[in-house]
Amino acid sequence: MADKTQKTNSKRFLDAYNSIDYALKTRYGLNRAMGFSDLIRKSVVNNYVVRKYEDDLIDFGRLRNAIVHNSNENFVIAEPHDEVVAQIEHIEKLLTTPPKVLDTVGQRDVLTSQAGKSMREIITLMSSSNYSNIPIYRGQDLLGIANGQKIINSFGQYLLAGGKADVFLDHVQIEDMLSSLANSIYYVVKRADCTIEEALNEFNNNHKLLAILFTKNGTSNELPVGIMTGANFVDAQNVLENY
Repeated sequence: MADKTQKTNSKRFLDAYNSIDYALKTRYGLNRAMGFSDLIRKSVVNNYVVRKYEDDLIDFGRLRNAIVHNSNENFVIAEPHDEVVAQIEHIEKLLTTPPKVLDTVGQRDVLTSQAGKSMREIITLMSSSNYSNIPIYRGQDLLGIANGQKIINSFGQYLLAGGKADVFLDHVQIEDMLSSLANSIYYVVKRADCTIEEALNEFNNNHKLLAILFTKNGTSNELPVGIMTGANFVDAQNVLENY
């Protein structure tokens, strides 16, 4: 790649613009003849970065049409400002070489536990480890994620129904509680190479999401290689801002 100082601002702008156009159409299987504004509006729902910079990208589409004569990109009639070029290149980088969760904000050390543990054992494990999300497995099959708030809610409902605290703690097993949450959508499993943009999109589209668990191939019959929780959301946004 040529040094940026050897290119005009218009050349840098058009290179980034075309790269964004190609990347989004390829990623989402969209018609190559689709206009840039329509492309951005189509991509908004699936891409956190596009949604974040939607207005800028729409403006860049208009600017592209203003700085070239007809469709001939060799006939440039205006040069964009440095700040504009820097911004579109930043967005292009986020869309074409996005940072990975596990290279930035994700936790690679994942504390897990096996089925058959009592609620007392799981609560004690959470307290001693300071982890509030612990994946529960039967062998290598994921049963669900034990979440501290979910446990408190379950405990409270048990007591309100007339149950005894010691019975809940010592005779209810963690999989009993997880089975009652079988249709919940508070966690998802993704591939280990998941990008920050993809992860933020998951949180943005599901406000009940508490954690993303990462496995090598993104399946629930593999042991985890990392985890991201809602507590990492702001850090992930900061990574995108400074990438």
